[in-house]
Amino acid sequence: MTSAATAYGELLSREKPEVISGEQQNRLYVERLEKLTAKKSVSLAEKKLIALFTVLVEEYEAKHDPVPEAEPTAIIRHLMEARNLRQEDLLDVFGTESIVSDILRGKRELTKQHIRRLSTKFNVSPSVFF
Repeated sequence: MTSAATAYGELLSREKPEVISGEQQNRLYVERLEKLTAKKSVSLAEKKLIALFTVLVEEYEAKHDPVPEAEPTAIIRHLMEARNLRQEDLLDVFGTESIVSDILRGKRELTKQHIRRLSTKFNVSPSVFF
């Protein structure tokens, strides 16, 4: 085994990811994803674990908490409400309060970078914002 494969195996052994069976487990996986994606530097093994957790969370949420088909601003508001977030909680996505406000009022379009950051923050597919 290569060292990257060994590191991934050890990470899997520690984390023990499995198909999500309930909301508590989903929240735990989302928290783990947030911690991993918040790191400045992520190893190859951690990138693989992020991908696995993302698939597991997306599958669970698609079945139990589907995002309604709507305009991007409505989707953002829905995701914010579901997680009890305020506008200032999106500064890490948009950079400034004025951009957050303009986006939510429909005065400004989402950029590709905004969509990437939103999909990471909310652990949803970027396609929900199109």
